[in-house]
Amino acid sequence: MTNDGTNDKRLFLLDAYALIFRGYYALIKNPRINSAGMDTSAIMGFTNSLFDVIRREKPEYLAVAFDKGGSADRVEMYEDYKANRDETPEAIKIAVPYIMRILKAMHIPIEVVEGIEADDLIGTLAKQAEKEGFTTYMVTPDKDYAQLVSENIFMYKPARMGNGIEIWGIPEVQKKFEVERPEQVIDYLGMMGDASDNIPGLPGVGDKTAKKFIAAYGSMEGLLENTDQLKGKMKEKVIANAELGLLSKKLATIRLDCPVTFDAKKYELDDPNVEEVHDIFDELEFRRAKETLAKIFSKDLPETKTKSTKTDDAGAGQFSLFDAPGSGTTTEAQSTGRNSLASSDHLYQLVEEGMGTKLFLQSLMKQSSVCFDTETTGLDALAAELVGIAFSWEQGKGFYLPIPEDRDAAQAIVDELKPFFESENIEKIGQNLKYDIKVLDKYGVDVKGPMFDTMLAHYLINPDMRHNMDVLAETYLNYTPQSIVELIGKKGKNQLSMRDVDLEKQKEYAVEDADITLQLKEHFTPELASAGTDKLFNDIEMPLLDVLAAMEIEGINLDEEFLNSLSGDLETDIAQLEKDIYEVAGEEFNIGSPKQLGIILFEKLNLVEKPKKTKTGQYSTAEDVLSYLAKDHAIIQNVLDYRGLSKLKSTYVDALPLQVNAHTKRIHTNYMQTVAATGRLSSTDPNLQNIPIRTERGRQVRKAFVPRDENYTLLAADYSQIELRIIAALSEEENMIAAFQSGEDIHASTAAKVFNVALEDVTREQRSNAKTVNFGIIYGVSAFGLSNQTDLTRAEAKELIDTYYATYPKLKTYIQDQVDFARENGYVETILGRRRYLNNINSSNGIVRGAAERNAVNAPIQGSAADIIKIAMINIHKKFEDMNCKSKMLLQVHDELVFDIHNDELEDMKKLIQNEMQNAYQMSVPLDVEVGIGQNWLEAH
Repeated sequence: MTNDGTNDKRLFLLDAYALIFRGYYALIKNPRINSAGMDTSAIMGFTNSLFDVIRREKPEYLAVAFDKGGSADRVEMYEDYKANRDETPEAIKIAVPYIMRILKAMHIPIEVVEGIEADDLIGTLAKQAEKEGFTTYMVTPDKDYAQLVSENIFMYKPARMGNGIEIWGIPEVQKKFEVERPEQVIDYLGMMGDASDNIPGLPGVGDKTAKKFIAAYGSMEGLLENTDQLKGKMKEKVIANAELGLLSKKLATIRLDCPVTFDAKKYELDDPNVEEVHDIFDELEFRRAKETLAKIFSKDLPETKTKSTKTDDAGAGQFSLFDAPGSGTTTEAQSTGRNSLASSDHLYQLVEEGMGTKLFLQSLMKQSSVCFDTETTGLDALAAELVGIAFSWEQGKGFYLPIPEDRDAAQAIVDELKPFFESENIEKIGQNLKYDIKVLDKYGVDVKGPMFDTMLAHYLINPDMRHNMDVLAETYLNYTPQSIVELIGKKGKNQLSMRDVDLEKQKEYAVEDADITLQLKEHFTPELASAGTDKLFNDIEMPLLDVLAAMEIEGINLDEEFLNSLSGDLETDIAQLEKDIYEVAGEEFNIGSPKQLGIILFEKLNLVEKPKKTKTGQYSTAEDVLSYLAKDHAIIQNVLDYRGLSKLKSTYVDALPLQVNAHTKRIHTNYMQTVAATGRLSSTDPNLQNIPIRTERGRQVRKAFVPRDENYTLLAADYSQIELRIIAALSEEENMIAAFQSGEDIHASTAAKVFNVALEDVTREQRSNAKTVNFGIIYGVSAFGLSNQTDLTRAEAKELIDTYYATYPKLKTYIQDQVDFARENGYVETILGRRRYLNNINSSNGIVRGAAERNAVNAPIQGSAADIIKIAMINIHKKFEDMNCKSKMLLQVHDELVFDIHNDELEDMKKLIQNEMQNAYQMSVPLDVEVGIGQNWLEAH
């Protein structure tokens, strides 16, 4: 046997939960959700990590260890061991039984013992295997395992940032922890503690100090025997906490005597039960995993045995934890079993100038449906120039038409394409068509006719998944498209423009996008129909795309001079708040530092007896914590005001002028249709939907948005209490419907009924409490939540809610019906059939289930409000076009629309806009729209 990791008797031990959690959190921002609404991220992350180890290493022996019930021994030693950990995410709880089924179907042994942690099982097995002449690799990202490393035991560690795996042997551990022997890692962990496991360590000892102590004294015991050599407060802390230090070392020590026995024959890697594994993958909708399984267990796959001190950065598969997604490895498609440009038959042709272009255009105009994709010089549609356009109308085939850099020559070619783009008879297919429409607009092209956007289609089919083309191609077509990074490089000063890319490569990349998008369209069309969302797609989302493109192209005028003045005023206000805060604190400090602020508020000023702390042990200065304390302490209110004004200044007042388009001199936000699962639009670059309006200074920002010129006036039209009107109509609650139909103030009407007083006798406080309940019901307000939002006690809040439901009994029935429907079907719907999938509605975790239940009530209300304003936008836009109006729709902010109205059209447009919004959708409750005008947005609103 050698000590270089090439021994044929190689054992791989996987720490299941460490890899499961890593896989889950690696995909936390873009979780993998299947068609049943199940979050499969944790299963996918673990499975791909398992496959990656087998594919890379072809191990002879392999097993997986699971935790079960925590560490009974450590909890007995220290009651708070791991007590700081959050509840295990529901997706991981669901994942574990599936992962165990996969392992059993693959004939991979599972080691699990009640009350014992996986690292103890792996430590015990690794040491036993070492005595039998095995080289063991502990597959885990957990640094604690470094204490087990020896000549024949290694850590097989997933690395970050796509740098491949890391193998830690003795030299790596020595370098990482600055120790002579790996077992000294136990002393290192004991001295500095471990926040993730809630091991206390020695107070005041961090990474550097622990390494210094180990270099000087060798161990925890050596340090405690030589405290006379320490000085000052450190000496006092170490002496006072000697027992805590020894306890921490015990807690950090991985056990080597667990009731588990290494059995080489049992751990031999065997062929899987393919049919059984396939059944599980089909259930999970892991479409490409079956091919990956076949590939890694093929007998002719070359072995690549690990070297102990090397970093392996070979391709590892799209979702592997050992290589970052999109790392650009050339073997990615092959290693995952997916198709790619290199492995697929395709015919992508370059359209030559002259006769080639003429023949292409003749063929193009004969088609009934064509997918196209623009290639441009950048991501900003209003600034980007065309580099080329790809077209495809038959799977595996397509054309690329290069566009010259010279603007006149480019315009001449685009003009030849106008009959196609403006044809009312040819369907145009694309992925994120709004971008292409905006680019083509600069060349005088108005894209017309039926359209199909695959991004929008998928958003309706599975709103919680990601919708970019690469993910869709991999998920639905088992295909990995070529990465743009391969062509132009990563972001930064060295990134190329698409114009710099070889024409042949441009062609292959661009036409592939059009070809794949065409195939996705064929896949999504029947799925839209089967989900019952095809009408929503065709009648709402696709027509809205054209409306949003027009709004984004139009932009809105900004009074930069006013914002500069406001910036100066804010600077003065912020400086005064700083002065007031420092005066109470008795010293200057960084108000923006949560750590420094926490020490001032909760140690120096001692404002709270038991202040809340974060997971890292710092005092919490989060918004909700400080807001609760603000009414009792002026310094805290000043801190909140300081934060609010500082954010307002940096995010809007100083930032907005920098986002004015150099060519149009206007602000152009981007509206995203595929972000919010409820169907609401979101605004970005800049976000104009989050400008604060609850404070005077926040409202001032709206004064900066002004009409185009003196011939125009801003008009703001806002739905009044639309969500309450929708819930009244959907619940068929007669008392609430009657109040709306008679034009009563709904909050005063509710107060009169709930508090049993005459309408004219309702007090301001009663109306305010009724208003809080009215809106709170939509979001599932509890007695605790209501008491926090009002001056009511919790008992009074509970009584008010009970009385409210007694007053509006059908509302309570409706809420329960929505929850029951969600439990049975896994989703809820808006008035137009927009679905919100609720995969946690039957969760065993009460908090998780409660959130899903609130969404079951809230999503149809919010989503229906979103549907209604979208209908209004489409209808108003069409009327503007039909009437050839000079007036334009500029912004959509939740329930409000903002317009630039030409003064000659003002009276007509006020009536038209109000009428279209109020009649966008007919319900038993009338929709009410408030219309205002002014020389700035604030004045109009």
